[in-house]
Amino acid sequence: MKVLVSASLAIMMLVLPLAANASTPLAMVQVHVNSVLEVLRDPALKGDAMKKLRQDRIRSISEKMFDYTELSRRTLAQNWKVFNDLQKKDFIELYKTVLEKAYIDKIMDYTDEKIVFQKEFSLTGKTSEVQTIVVTKRADIPINYRVIHADDGWRVYDVVVEGVSLVSNYRSQFREILINKTPDDLLEILRKKAGKL
Repeated sequence: MKVLVSASLAIMMLVLPLAANASTPLAMVQVHVNSVLEVLRDPALKGDAMKKLRQDRIRSISEKMFDYTELSRRTLAQNWKVFNDLQKKDFIELYKTVLEKAYIDKIMDYTDEKIVFQKEFSLTGKTSEVQTIVVTKRADIPINYRVIHADDGWRVYDVVVEGVSLVSNYRSQFREILINKTPDDLLEILRKKAGKL
């Protein structure tokens, strides 16, 4: 249960808009977290009647936040080169939908936890990690955002919650599938999970 709650909070922090004035990874994360919290706290968006609108806004924000190509490439790792261009395109879209379906309802269970922004540090010339803490009534949950600098600014390509990487978690699952199955088989599995069949 703790892992599920932690993962939900992590995804909640992921689906945030890209701000043009956030010139550093830490500033980007801070601006984005505050932006998504505004949506979740907005009294005009409360209640079941507004649920779809909240979901749509979060989904729209996530399109600007994630580098889904980088996220997908790192998740498939060595298997990325096994996919042809069309399969890669399908994988990116299906993976995105699977993540949204898995977490969007949990995102909206946010109950006003406090976010503490800590520090950023460089991983490579183009990537950095931003450390934050989600303070809940039961525990402090460390959430680290791994970001990459793209043409239009910083974007998140991975999130590490309590030491568990989102990319690594899914990479293990997909690697197991691809040991005995083809890329098309994996895409079929994702279509079922995404409700695309």
